[in-house]
Amino acid sequence: MTVANVGEFGLIDRVTARLAQGESCLLGPGDDAAVVAAPDRRVVASTDVLVEGRHFRRDWSGARDVGHRAAAANLADIAAMGATPTALLVALCMPADLDPAWAEELADGLGAEAALVGASVVGGDMSASPTLTIAVTALGDLAGRAPVVRSGARPGDVVALAGRTGWAAAGYTVLSRGFRTPRLLVEAFRRPEVPYAAGPQAAGLGATAMIDVSDGLLADLGHVAKASGVAVDLTREAFEVPRQMRDAAQALGVDPYTWILAGGDDHALAATFPATATLPEGWRPVGRVTEGAGVTVDGAPFSGTAGWDHFRRTE
Repeated sequence: MTVANVGEFGLIDRVTARLAQGESCLLGPGDDAAVVAAPDRRVVASTDVLVEGRHFRRDWSGARDVGHRAAAANLADIAAMGATPTALLVALCMPADLDPAWAEELADGLGAEAALVGASVVGGDMSASPTLTIAVTALGDLAGRAPVVRSGARPGDVVALAGRTGWAAAGYTVLSRGFRTPRLLVEAFRRPEVPYAAGPQAAGLGATAMIDVSDGLLADLGHVAKASGVAVDLTREAFEVPRQMRDAAQALGVDPYTWILAGGDDHALAATFPATATLPEGWRPVGRVTEGAGVTVDGAPFSGTAGWDHFRRTE
């Protein structure tokens, strides 16, 4: 059985039958377009794409895992604006000989991740392609709050982190070396654990800037520093190296701080707060905003690659 046998509309029926719709979806799959509630009268939107061989491999991750990752990459961007995700639109381009069960399981993963934040997969598109590609657009609601942008950090602000970094990068390294354990690290690469609620929470408590850590903490904070016209200095001691990561790093000959500071795909949230603010629960201080430019660690440049660049590295 292949998607060519099932046909485009047959596959659409099989996939959409698996997708439950939440409260924000007023009209779901089946029409020319979906209708999604926008109580705030503003819609936060973000798009991300996953390409087989570049962002995922089917021999490393199951279809459900890929679905979770594809949804998480977009939902985290919405949370990083201080918004609550409401809906996902998914475009799937696939080889004609793909097993339709893979597409169905992908939909299960997308729907399950969206359900974590009360969002729905409300529609999308399908096409034939020699390269399996998943493009996701996420929509969100600000609930009356101002968006938290990258350009609001000011000297004296505290840099804080919600979520974990380095786990997915460690899992990627493990898989790329031909191993499947430690399982905890491999599963972190396959399915990120995103602190979605921390985004709106930080917005409500005065975060001055915020970003989703998708390409590496140093690289992403570099975007904040550039947009805000400031410098960021991180404190290495603020980052604990978990035992599983430390053991894997020793076995693989890797500095674990390369994973923690430069590794992406965990989708933690990094934000800046005024020095007088009380950090929300789940956020921990990891550095300071200062005068100047760029990102340093303990006052010095980080040795090594600062993060992911789509046009420099290949999987």
